[in-house]
Amino acid sequence: MQETYGHFIGGQWVEPANHQYFEGVDPSTGNKISSFARGNKEDIERAVRSSEEGFQAWYALKPSARGQILNRVAQLLRKYKQDFAYMETIDTGRPLVFSASLVETSARYFEYLGGAADKIFGEVIPASNEHLTYTYREPYGITGHITPWNVPITQAARGAASALAAGNSVVMKPAEQACLSTLELAKLCVEAGMPPGTFNVVTGYGEEAGAPLINHPAVRKIAFTGSVETGQIVMRAAADRIVPVSLELGGKSPNIVFDDADLHPAAAGSLRAFTFNTGQVCSAGTRLIVQRSILPAFVEQLIEEAQQIKIGYGIDNPTIGPLVCEEQLHRVLRYVEIGKQEGARLVYGGSRMQEEKLKDGYFMQPTIFTDVTNTMTIAREEIFGPVVVVIPFDTEEEAIRLANDTEFGLAAAVWTENIHRGHRVAKQLQAGQVYINDYSPIDVEAPFGGYKKSGIGREKGLESLHTYTQVKAISVKL
Repeated sequence: MQETYGHFIGGQWVEPANHQYFEGVDPSTGNKISSFARGNKEDIERAVRSSEEGFQAWYALKPSARGQILNRVAQLLRKYKQDFAYMETIDTGRPLVFSASLVETSARYFEYLGGAADKIFGEVIPASNEHLTYTYREPYGITGHITPWNVPITQAARGAASALAAGNSVVMKPAEQACLSTLELAKLCVEAGMPPGTFNVVTGYGEEAGAPLINHPAVRKIAFTGSVETGQIVMRAAADRIVPVSLELGGKSPNIVFDDADLHPAAAGSLRAFTFNTGQVCSAGTRLIVQRSILPAFVEQLIEEAQQIKIGYGIDNPTIGPLVCEEQLHRVLRYVEIGKQEGARLVYGGSRMQEEKLKDGYFMQPTIFTDVTNTMTIAREEIFGPVVVVIPFDTEEEAIRLANDTEFGLAAAVWTENIHRGHRVAKQLQAGQVYINDYSPIDVEAPFGGYKKSGIGREKGLESLHTYTQVKAISVKL
């Protein structure tokens, strides 16, 4: 770690054009971590010019050579695993053990997609006997990425690994709340042998650095993860330039528990679904739809599970750490008050932590609401904190209707001992990924993305290579 970070452009640290910096803060203590360059249009221009050169050098390599470099990135991530885990923890407040697991996941992105770099195939099309017609998948060139603050290392790794495996160069603008690991990841890529300029990072604020990135004429593909409102702005900008865009946006994911579910694992899994990363996960299971016949017993079990949660500094390895910043803490607390005003019953949590040791951090109790209807604000809007609403149902048809009655469609889960029901319900849920008797298993092989306002396009898995390539058809007269 450095006391002051410039942008990472062309394989080196670069001072911001305006000579301005902003402070990164540890959400557990409120203390300064480092100073980061406050980027603007001039910095983006320099990064894009560098990426033009980086793309030429990167795409000139054999696909197998690109794959070998991506695999070396994975090896280096594992070598420096504890360093990256520590950076993630002080930048986001996440428990250290979870940060370490996310660094391993990031290594898997580079490893898995590095192995696929020389396996991006086209097709031979039997169009006629007079021509040989085939397709070829090509990179876009420069891809622009705007990543969020909730899991910065994995968000940066999954987007960069996919784009780079497909042969593109990358300009990335991480969220200003947590940009430390993204900068160090780009530096690591150069150490692994990636040509300078292949992976550039410009830090700063959305309007000052993010907007120039998505509007730059040389950026031919845009990937954004964040709020629906900002995603709409990104999509409009992409429409003006007619460039493809992939969006991973918000979620209000249903987590359905049937009366034949194994109560204890269902409650434990449902607790993880809305408290992992202190609820700051777009796919969090924040609408808990429980069959009425088991509702009292299930809520009691859920509260018992919540009482076991340890809250504290990330470096102390608690169950959950703080919210990422004071603004996010106040946002979550506002939603708690809205829930009370609308008639929901607060049965657990709902407050900022008052312990002397934690008073300067942005710590929030896990929060459980019952007596909730699906029309309440806390059941409709994404809170992005450790808050769950419990909604009762009677029949399978009603559970499916409640689950799909949302403008989002990122994830969903079904808990049942009847595997036929599990498959039947999963097929009818309007979500990009559905879990049965589990919630949000971490893997890099499966595609990830949303339905409806949760976004378009897919990250992760081999499907992500389609997101970062365009298809050319070639026909040869025989």
